[in-house]
Amino acid sequence: MAQITDASLRDIITERLNAVHVQVTDMSGGCGQAFTCVIVSPQFQGLNSLKRHRVVNAALKDEIAAIHAWTAKCQTPEEWERDNASAQPPLDGTVGGHVEGTTQ
Repeated sequence: MAQITDASLRDIITERLNAVHVQVTDMSGGCGQAFTCVIVSPQFQGLNSLKRHRVVNAALKDEIAAIHAWTAKCQTPEEWERDNASAQPPLDGTVGGHVEGTTQ
């Protein structure tokens, strides 16, 4: 098996789990041995957290066996939308794309 990357995992998860949103982060500094991810898929509808993780682990059995550490947050599209709708905008000093305190 070729080295696992965040991009290859994202592609695999999207394909195998019909995911509508996938965020994969390589937590190992680039060596491909520790990943954390957010997976949003309609396949999780009606499943509790344990069953969702079992679905993911079964779909990524070979990939998970080849890496050292793996964590996943599994959500339905509805849960993802709800959580992101309530998220606060970033505190980067801009409002509508303009720096606060300017007239342009």
